Amino acid sequence: MKASDRAYAALLSDIQNGALAPGTVLGETEQAARLGVSRTPLREALARLAADGLVVQQSPRVTVVTDVDADDIRQLFEFREALEIAAARLAAVRAPRAVFAALAEEFDQTTLVGAGRPAYYDLIARFDVELDAVIDNSYLASALRTVRTHLVRVRRLSRDNPTRLAASVSEHRLIASAIAAGDADLAAHATHVHLHNALTTILASLDGAIHESGAA
Repeated sequence: MKASDRAYAALLSDIQNGALAPGTVLGETEQAARLGVSRTPLREALARLAADGLVVQQSPRVTVVTDVDADDIRQLFEFREALEIAAARLAAVRAPRAVFAALAEEFDQTTLVGAGRPAYYDLIARFDVELDAVIDNSYLASALRTVRTHLVRVRRLSRDNPTRLAASVSEHRLIASAIAAGDADLAAHATHVHLHNALTTILASLDGAIHESGAA
């Protein structure tokens, strides 16, 4: 792996998991030393993160991790909805029925107890991979990957909500079932409902965290 790719992967992971919080200044000298790379590959990595919208350059040698607020999240979900509804419709037309029928069955059998939760996240990742493959549209798949990069950060802002997580399992099962049945309208509607519920929960969680912070 090239040094710039290693630096990009490390910085991306740190931003997504919160180790580099919004507003963190990424000085070239400090980050190059921390990651064990020279400044040239670091600059290449920062340029890629800037293109992703995860950092912004404030001066030639100072880059800052971008903030995430309620307006950013709403805009992200507006874009996400347009992309994922289009993808669901295409998948319902183009997907091998057996692949998504099997995924629907896995969602139906999902448990969120113990190791079931990380297994569920792995299942969603596999669902996304299959979706990207069957839509057979490189532009749409690329845009979806960009959105998912931001979603990792956004999901981290949401509190643990077992009720919402259980509902999400059912929503994914319905989307997969609709695609397997070749029902584009149902796949699109189920996707819309899922994203609406996800956004509502994330914004409520963010609002609660802000109020708690103010009270403290």
